[in-house]
Amino acid sequence: MAASPCPSASISGSLLCSASSSSSFRHALLSLVSGDFCGGPRQRVLNSKSSSCAGRRRREGSVRRAALNTSTSIDPQPSFANPEPDIASLKLKLLGAVSGLNRGLAASVEDLRLADSAAKELAAAGRPVFLSEDLDKLQGKWRLIYSSAFSSRSLGGSRPGPPTGRLIPITLGQVFQRIDILSKDFDNIVELQFGTPWPFPQIEATATLAHKFELIGTANIKITFEKTTVKPSGNLSQFPPLELPRLPDALRPPSNTGSGEFEVIYLDSDLRITRGDRGELRVFVIT
Repeated sequence: MAASPCPSASISGSLLCSASSSSSFRHALLSLVSGDFCGGPRQRVLNSKSSSCAGRRRREGSVRRAALNTSTSIDPQPSFANPEPDIASLKLKLLGAVSGLNRGLAASVEDLRLADSAAKELAAAGRPVFLSEDLDKLQGKWRLIYSSAFSSRSLGGSRPGPPTGRLIPITLGQVFQRIDILSKDFDNIVELQFGTPWPFPQIEATATLAHKFELIGTANIKITFEKTTVKPSGNLSQFPPLELPRLPDALRPPSNTGSGEFEVIYLDSDLRITRGDRGELRVFVIT
């Protein structure tokens, strides 16, 4: 009689056989889940696919690295941008162009051209003027160092004003603009010297033309005349100021409307350049 693989007569043999079979099943199940068949056909297929995928990834990585190396090796395009303008040197150029011209009274046609060119160059190099943002920079007392209008030999510039020269012996002293951004006061202050016959001393006085100002647009200012006050100085400084009466509108020349506009084309903490509504160029420095 053939012997049974697991003899029922032997309990211990049966237990050993059952335990052996169960252990092999568990091992096969674990091998199936993990994909490991101890070198069986399925494992070789999986290994082959895994090796193929790894090789493909290595090749793709090599291609990407080569592309990156190629792109980083390209020389950057040369920059043709102009260098930043030197504002300080342009300011010095303008100051040099207007120096020695007696505020413009001694300017020739060539002097006017050079000053105008230097002012345009500085204005183009500086940032645009926005008075709503830079209003605080207007505050203070500014000294006029150049006016192209004075080349007309008139203290009124392109507007009516007393002429300078021997017919009326008036010497122009310092000219200032005093601006108060809170009260909107805009005063033109002119120091004058009046010639007198010998042996009388020269008469000195300071004329203040009071205005109110308002902003027009981004860089324009409109001023409206209010009054003129003359204060004697020098040997007559003990006298009180005198307010000159304003001409009635009917007697005022059409060109003298009592108001005017100008554009601020350059402004920083110590220099201001303006262009009047009749084209006159003025340069001021803060005092």
